Amino acid sequence: FSFAPLRREIDFAGLLHARNAIRTLIAHENARGIPSRRIILAGFSQGGSLAYATALTHPEGLAGLVALSTYLPASERLVPKFSAANADLPIFVAHGAHDDIVAPELGLSACDELRLAGYRPEWHLYRNLPHAIGNEELRELGSWIAHRLTQGD
Repeated sequence: FSFAPLRREIDFAGLLHARNAIRTLIAHENARGIPSRRIILAGFSQGGSLAYATALTHPEGLAGLVALSTYLPASERLVPKFSAANADLPIFVAHGAHDDIVAPELGLSACDELRLAGYRPEWHLYRNLPHAIGNEELRELGSWIAHRLTQGD
């Protein structure tokens, strides 16, 4: 990966390998009786880019996607592979305004690309937060997750 503020070089083969590992974990949970529609994928920083790559291309509908202080990796290669099963995927995107590792502009750019693809991501920017997860962010995320998992109960 390149840590230049507005540019990321992606190991696409590595990303697909990691995505397949996450899909194996999802399949394991499905086998235990937890349907995909009850699974939320979440990640921070590089883990968030993996969550994007996995959730948006997953062949079964998921309960949600959480992308914290991250970016949409290799969008030119992923966007054409977005899954129709997750066309209505709820997405929580959050970023610290003082993030010097993954520029907030990358998080906002991901939201813009998702909107162009028909998604409705929720964008949250935390004013005094660096490349970290803050208390306010956790409170809002907790409410968002609770809402996702109580729908349809």
